[in-house]
Amino acid sequence: MTLEILTSDMLSPLRHGFFTRRGGASSGIFHGLNCGNGSSDQREAVALNRARVANAMEVAPEALVGVHQVHSPEVVIVTEATAERPKADALVTKTPGVALSILTADCQPVLFADHDAGVVGAAHAGWRGALDGVLEATLTAMEDLGADRSNTVAVIGPCISQKAYEVGPEFLEAFLAEDPDNARFFADGEGDRYMFDLPALGLQKLRQAGVRDAEWTRHCTYADSDRFYSYRRTTHLGEADYGRLISTIRL
Repeated sequence: MTLEILTSDMLSPLRHGFFTRRGGASSGIFHGLNCGNGSSDQREAVALNRARVANAMEVAPEALVGVHQVHSPEVVIVTEATAERPKADALVTKTPGVALSILTADCQPVLFADHDAGVVGAAHAGWRGALDGVLEATLTAMEDLGADRSNTVAVIGPCISQKAYEVGPEFLEAFLAEDPDNARFFADGEGDRYMFDLPALGLQKLRQAGVRDAEWTRHCTYADSDRFYSYRRTTHLGEADYGRLISTIRL
């Protein structure tokens, strides 16, 4: 099966992609394009999957650069291809031939580009990272490389949608403590549960930060098991582990 790569007109003609799980070498519960070295999948399968992604991005495997994601607002400025994976949740670069990559399995993968300045970015934004400012920090780091946020576009890739993201009252309370207006991201669920809209939070954060344009691809990772890995779906099914989707962009 060939790779399936979701793209956005806003990011084109830059080479980029939100890769689905289709076309990979992994098997069993990881069936497909699992690119997560942090999973319990076979090392050889993950390496082959990542090599296929690098080939699709037209870079060498070692030029597929990532970070050790920790749900933080930390951003790394990448100047050259490196195997090092510092603890952070976003990367930016103005170096051609380096493919920035983010891994997700329900959280938001966000790809950024200022086409005129020749600066790109990639961020992993779960609810914690989004609340703590990882998207705004990515834009600031891009500006350090010469980008202009008013000329920057951002695209949120496949992530968990509101209809699949049930949370408890303590989750809502944490958001309201940050800002009472955050109530807009919650809808009533069953009993004392609420349904949380993660991509709506991401879009508001991006627009309030002053990007030129922002969009969500409108793909739900939880709802489509044939195309996407999902941490929450895996948990509900009682599976032992889950694969990681990869999203990349390069100059």
